[in-house]
Amino acid sequence: MQNETTATSLRRECAAVRIPSGEVVTLAAGTEFDITQSLGGNHTLRTAQGLFQIAPKDADALGLAAEQGSVAPKTGPVADERAVWETLKSCFDPEIPVNIVDLGLVYDLVVEPLPNGNRRVNVKMTLTAPGCGMGTVIARDAQTKLLDLPGVQEAEVSIVWDPPWHQSMITADGRRVLGLE
Repeated sequence: MQNETTATSLRRECAAVRIPSGEVVTLAAGTEFDITQSLGGNHTLRTAQGLFQIAPKDADALGLAAEQGSVAPKTGPVADERAVWETLKSCFDPEIPVNIVDLGLVYDLVVEPLPNGNRRVNVKMTLTAPGCGMGTVIARDAQTKLLDLPGVQEAEVSIVWDPPWHQSMITADGRRVLGLE
């Protein structure tokens, strides 16, 4: 499900992240909502109190099957750079239906071998606006998904501001999704 609107109410209370401040709150059971976006395992809700992001583990509160995440389980061959890029494509700004790679937010990615055969992943990314409170939430989502990859023992996702992000950094795929072509 990418962008869908369904009016309903929460089946139970659950943790949520207020958009765009990034504040963690608890939404009460019975709170009425519309799902405005479901991408990368997260769900963006519109309520009378504003917009909120719900994690995959709380999908059951929305009346959906609880999800374990949107990346492969931590088994199989050690993740390579291609797998890391694909995983980052499962991370989304909760207000924009384009992943962080196609938005042009990922500036640098380094996969380093560790002495034990595992990997350390370092990502430098930016945001579309410096005042966005969701930056730490998006970075934490990326880090969590990277740590779920086979053989990834360490992952650091840093937010940087140089160079400043501009719409010209959006890939052709991202521009298509946003209707900018």
